[in-house]
Amino acid sequence: MPEYDRLLALSHQLADIHDRLREQLADLDTAADLTAHCLAFCDALTRHHSAEEAGAFPRIEADHPELRTVVAELRRDHELIVESLRKLAAAPTKLERDTLAALLETHFTYEERKLAAALDHLDPGLGPTLLGS
Repeated sequence: MPEYDRLLALSHQLADIHDRLREQLADLDTAADLTAHCLAFCDALTRHHSAEEAGAFPRIEADHPELRTVVAELRRDHELIVESLRKLAAAPTKLERDTLAALLETHFTYEERKLAAALDHLDPGLGPTLLGS
């Protein structure tokens, strides 16, 4: 799959990563599942957002200054998501899981819509560096 990923435009790679994260989150349906799977999910989400913060976002801001406001909004989303993850870890309830799911869905959809064109002008081989895996 890594060679296939290298051929996909970065917007498609981003959507694929988001889809895998959505699937992992959907698996966290009960408190028992939260306890068993939360660490793996939280780690995957944190790695993806850390890669964006260090790779994709600075590159997009440099190449597309008109998207700086969008990137700033996405960074604020990341902060809200970290707080939601903390709440979920402290109180693994369906309400906290649903809150995180709603926040992530809004974030993922906005990010995919706003950054697709800018991402597709970058080398697809940079995907793991810019977006995580």
